[in-house]
Amino acid sequence: MRRPSTVRAAFVTFLAAATLAAAAAPKSDNVHAFKIGKLSAMALRDGYLEFPNDQKILGLGHTADEVNALLTAGGQPTDMLHLSLQPLLVKSGKQLLLFDTGAGAMVGPTAGHLPQALTDAGVDPKNVTDIFISHAHGDHIGGLVNTAGTLAFPNATIHISKAEWEVVADPNGPFARNFGPDTAKHVAFVATLKPRVAPFAPGTDLVPGVVKAVDIKGHTPGHSGYVITSGKDSLLYVGDSMHHYIISVQKPEWPMSFDSDQATGAKSRAALLADSAANGQQIYAVHFPWPGIGKIGKQGIGFVWVPE
Repeated sequence: MRRPSTVRAAFVTFLAAATLAAAAAPKSDNVHAFKIGKLSAMALRDGYLEFPNDQKILGLGHTADEVNALLTAGGQPTDMLHLSLQPLLVKSGKQLLLFDTGAGAMVGPTAGHLPQALTDAGVDPKNVTDIFISHAHGDHIGGLVNTAGTLAFPNATIHISKAEWEVVADPNGPFARNFGPDTAKHVAFVATLKPRVAPFAPGTDLVPGVVKAVDIKGHTPGHSGYVITSGKDSLLYVGDSMHHYIISVQKPEWPMSFDSDQATGAKSRAALLADSAANGQQIYAVHFPWPGIGKIGKQGIGFVWVPE
């Protein structure tokens, strides 16, 4: 039998450790800490995007009444479509892994706040070892370069699919249009990234046993999701295979204007939803309501987002 003094000492030690852990945990509306198995992870708020609900982005070819019925049933306003924006940070041993980098200066004042979220999380950008880009849209890749035109994460390897890197580097491609007529800015952006870029083929094990690329076709030529694994637990980072937690999930077959191949994008979305609902896969959806963690549930013959 343990002596009372020993019990008290053990309790004091436990209490001190708990206090230290609580003090070390980030306390910010910009940071949401959680676990993937034994891996420590954080949702980091970069901001949000808003678009008019005019059926020119989501629900292409469908009426306002059809779209509004979905939104109203979900308790959402029908005038604007709101998309959250939250990159993901994962610590694996000595590696600090960042999934997408937010908008930087490419979108506007509602986004580009990842640097503040990192500060709130107590993370120095110099300590990020690996970045995994889902695709080359400004709200996912813009945060790679800071306002001074230098690397925001100077020591990180930038993992991006070969097909997507070709899009970024193409002076006549869709990504170059982010810089307007000033081609020199695009050239400088590509030159800044290139020494740190490690293009990969679809399905590559990028961090063996921890991060594997998933080819999710239709959104952009080299769009990638990522499976993050720890033991028997895993999280699927879905990139932009889905945008709106109601419309994209409940009507995956509806085309959307951001997909470069709308028919393929719809098929990929439907397949991902069906597979995830069947196997209970935990999802990280970068554009779903903060913090974007949940699962896909069955609802009648369709699906519904179940946040965690």
